[in-house]
Amino acid sequence: MQDFIQQLSTFLNQKYILTQDADKAPYLTDWRKRFTGKALAVLLPSTSAEVAEIIKLCAKHHIAVVPQGGHTGFCGGATPDNSGTQIILNLKRMNQIREIDKANQTITLEAGCILQAVQTTAAENGFLFPLSLGAEGSCMIGGNLATNAGGTNVLRYGNARDLCLGLEVVTAKGEIWNGIKGLRKDNTGYDLRDLFIGSEGTLGIITAAVMKLYPLPISQWTTLVACDNIASTIALLNLFQKRASALLTGFEMMTCESLTLNEKHFPHMANPLQGNPPYTILIELSDHESEAHVRQLLEAILEEAFETQTITDAVIATNLSQANAFWHMREHITLAQAEEGANLKHDITIPLSSLDRFIQETDALMKERFPGVRIINFGHLGDGNLHYNIAPPLGMDPKTFNEMNEKQIHELIYGQVECCQGSISAEHGVGQLKLDDLRAHKGEVAHDLMKTLKRALDPQNILNPHKVVSI
Repeated sequence: MQDFIQQLSTFLNQKYILTQDADKAPYLTDWRKRFTGKALAVLLPSTSAEVAEIIKLCAKHHIAVVPQGGHTGFCGGATPDNSGTQIILNLKRMNQIREIDKANQTITLEAGCILQAVQTTAAENGFLFPLSLGAEGSCMIGGNLATNAGGTNVLRYGNARDLCLGLEVVTAKGEIWNGIKGLRKDNTGYDLRDLFIGSEGTLGIITAAVMKLYPLPISQWTTLVACDNIASTIALLNLFQKRASALLTGFEMMTCESLTLNEKHFPHMANPLQGNPPYTILIELSDHESEAHVRQLLEAILEEAFETQTITDAVIATNLSQANAFWHMREHITLAQAEEGANLKHDITIPLSSLDRFIQETDALMKERFPGVRIINFGHLGDGNLHYNIAPPLGMDPKTFNEMNEKQIHELIYGQVECCQGSISAEHGVGQLKLDDLRAHKGEVAHDLMKTLKRALDPQNILNPHKVVSI
């Protein structure tokens, strides 16, 4: 191993080769503090060429590589195992924006660019980069693409996959595939771009990408709306989709329990809707016409919703500060859960036609089998993505509760997901957390095809082994 470290220093500055325990420590534990591993070294390259040389050397010495970006994932996909023989390849130094093509409405950037910085740079150039999620202040584009991140704007703009036009990838052989093209049509054989997006660094390491940009909206209007049940929220979504069409850019659902927990830890974020209703919906319309146009449209849709008794209350943000407060309320639910203690997270997708059934049946089963359990359910209702999280009964130690019940709770919820023909991972990926559940969920044929791809592209199994799929 010492020979390996010495060879690294021939092309990578010694100060970017971290081998001391204190230096490696910040890279070894995931954001949720659920997974902690060990590493032979943490490497911090600054170019794709350096990444390629590292991979070549790792292949020569049969050393596994764990790619890492902002390390904000929920499934342990960027955390090494406990062997101490793997290296962590952190791409935070690869943070250059290579080009903004205004005519083509694209931005070419490296994998270590922080999402919020990309949003800011796009805005400064008169564009919108619509990918937006709670960890945007620290997550990186490479990780967003590796997990096919979603977020709050999927309803209008799609996942990270839908925003990406081209990639630069370092393969398991240490070769650089240059797929950096800002083309919206390229029908030349297999779509290699889509193969690497969502693969969590198991097939290749994304080092750069070409991403779509959009014109900045002239006006945005945000409202909080109260609904009594899920059926009403679906009816409301259908109404907004019919009346507002592409102007609908956000449709987020928060349950009473979620916002009660939020207020407990962040009292200044109390729900402004009267009585903290069973379901609070956060809706955003974005328009390229006048503010008056979208405001009138929003008011007309809400008026119709009141008349049909689809909603019971509504508050429209009157300024940017209030709109931001509404969004912060939604984004702080995850932080409130962290403050409350360890909880069991489920990032699932359910067809909208089955959403009411899923929530009613699963809530009832959870409360029957685990008395006192708290269901913290919220998410991106517009695309059926629920964060169906489970907190222990009040007064019970979270760690003890999770150790006793995690397997049974996962089986119950994932079983309900299967009954509704949903997915056990909507936007968080698989990582190591859901590795054992994937085969049953995907089915034997799909799982075997994934293993075949892994063997073909990474025959030594050195790229993020035992994540997503095991061979």
